[in-house]
Amino acid sequence: MLISKRQIFILFSIAVLLAVPFVAMQFSSEVNWSLFDFIGAGILLSIIGFTIDFVLCKTRSRNKRPLILLAIFILFLLVWIELAVGLFNTPFAGN
Repeated sequence: MLISKRQIFILFSIAVLLAVPFVAMQFSSEVNWSLFDFIGAGILLSIIGFTIDFVLCKTRSRNKRPLILLAIFILFLLVWIELAVGLFNTPFAGN
């Protein structure tokens, strides 16, 4: 199983996105992520990145693609918000 250029781009993009809070932690006490936060964000970003890649490769209908991608993005945002601030008060809710 070979890794495609698109998958390498996804992994590189995730690393760049995770570098933003890491660098911000060096200059500000406002950003305070733990190792668990980086792991969770990496997993979520990997899931959304590779899911979008899968949808773009497998969906033939150009009319359905935007709807599927929008649904994936909304689901991602809801999970991210729940983990960050606890919008739905689940046991996984953040502070």
